[in-house]
Amino acid sequence: MKYTRDERLDIGRRIYEGEISRFEAAEEYGIGSDTARNYMRVYRAEHHLPARHVESNLDKIKEPARVPTRLEDYESMSKEELINELVRAKIVEARLKKGYMVKGAGAQKEFAPLDSKSTK
Repeated sequence: MKYTRDERLDIGRRIYEGEISRFEAAEEYGIGSDTARNYMRVYRAEHHLPARHVESNLDKIKEPARVPTRLEDYESMSKEELINELVRAKIVEARLKKGYMVKGAGAQKEFAPLDSKSTK
């Protein structure tokens, strides 16, 4: 073991209190990010603390862009928006070839199988 119990608890405390993230702790102390997370869990269990709730990832998720229906919509897009639209279309095409569609975004993503698995 590289660190004593007190040092591990201190690393866990820093992560739990939000001073540093588990990835920053991993880099700073030369440990794996999973090990840093385990140190935080040990600290939490030792002090009988509730699980720390970080901001919801739902706040970070953007609403899917609406699908342009007219040529004018595409013409008014910037180069980056056109590239993103092309990437999105290729992802949808690949999913359709595999036989499923994705409904929703982020954590609420739902993979719905298509009726016909073969699209050939």
